[in-house]
Amino acid sequence: MPQDVVDLHRFYASSTGQAARRLIRRRLRLMWSDVRGMRVLGFGYATPYLRPFIGEAERVMAFMPARQGCVHWPAGESNHVALTEETMLPLPDSSVDRILLVHLVEHSDSMRRLMRECWRVLTPNGRIVVVTPNRSSLWSWSEQTPFGFGHPYSVSQLQNLMRENMFLPVQHSRALFMPPTQRRFLLRWSQVCENVGSRLFKAFAGVSIVEAGKQLYASTGTPARKRRLVHIPVTVPPLRPAEGNHQHRTQYVLSSEGQDELSSHLADEPTDDRAT
Repeated sequence: MPQDVVDLHRFYASSTGQAARRLIRRRLRLMWSDVRGMRVLGFGYATPYLRPFIGEAERVMAFMPARQGCVHWPAGESNHVALTEETMLPLPDSSVDRILLVHLVEHSDSMRRLMRECWRVLTPNGRIVVVTPNRSSLWSWSEQTPFGFGHPYSVSQLQNLMRENMFLPVQHSRALFMPPTQRRFLLRWSQVCENVGSRLFKAFAGVSIVEAGKQLYASTGTPARKRRLVHIPVTVPPLRPAEGNHQHRTQYVLSSEGQDELSSHLADEPTDDRAT
């Protein structure tokens, strides 16, 4: 069940949410180090991670699904947010250079339609980044954060998901190695936990991050073998009148050629001189 936009906004306003935003944003910035002149789209609840791209990208947009709701963003500036259905983006084909999906994939009931819609609006050289809760992390077990809801994914599962929907994974990352806590002592050491965890405890990261490119020519797999028709002889019994119908007679309609052949055949047969 997806969380309401009010719950998401409240989480990112907390100390835990601010730490999570800072750590995930750092990973995203390493992937997208230069977006000058590009059009960036965040879908789901991606506004906490889009702020660094404003002023650098040509345009930054944030779409939020209708069942989640939306809020004005950025605060004190003109609105960049639109409410839309996740399978019907109000954009033309190949109109976006970068797409960021956060708090969306793990809640989607129409995964294939969602990914195909993202594929449609992405430019041929564009990139898409998906952020989901990691299956083996403490964050996916804690309902105190938005990462504890929905269907979690490991990095390999997320990569397979992208391949199945005509995207080609190019790189991946992980983030949130600190435990989901509100204790200030642990939050101060969040960056230390991130550095140590990224080297020694990769499987326990809070989120999985996968970047993929648009696959223009999808593989259809092994070519199907050509079908060959096989003729099987079947013995068909002759038709007979139904039992009990002794007056039934089969009538034959012969053409003029058939009548001539029948007459010549009867004329060639020897006559029987025996008395009847």
